[in-house]
Amino acid sequence: MRIMRWTGTAALAAAIALTGCSGVVSRVHKGRVGDVINQTPERRGFIEAIGIGASEPSIPTETQRKALSRDAAIVKAQYELLSMIKGVELEGGVTVSQAMEKDSLLVARVKSTIRGAEVLKSEFTSDGGCVVTLRLPRYKLEQDMGVRLP
Repeated sequence: MRIMRWTGTAALAAAIALTGCSGVVSRVHKGRVGDVINQTPERRGFIEAIGIGASEPSIPTETQRKALSRDAAIVKAQYELLSMIKGVELEGGVTVSQAMEKDSLLVARVKSTIRGAEVLKSEFTSDGGCVVTLRLPRYKLEQDMGVRLP
């Protein structure tokens, strides 16, 4: 009985500790996106990107507007991830972008990896817009690309 109680307590403590460390920054306050968005693209072995999306206001239901604005925000965040990755310098001073120009297989692997990025948070604004935070594990990117990032 004591072992089970200790294990449960340890698991709860670990969950609380992990929650405190991984806190995703809220980008929407009182229904609005702030005028300044501070972003740290690299956090503890992950690359993070945000995307902001909106939908056509004439769409009849709130659910449809939210779904479309979230989809638009995910696509924008994926584009931001791709832009960050393309700028990374590999061995020999070659950027990922330059390597992708010469290797179509690398292009497919990078795009596939980005599509697999985890949606950490979706926040909706009072006007039906959406802010999405995506996270991509650095090791996964390195593994899929077959390179070691600096």
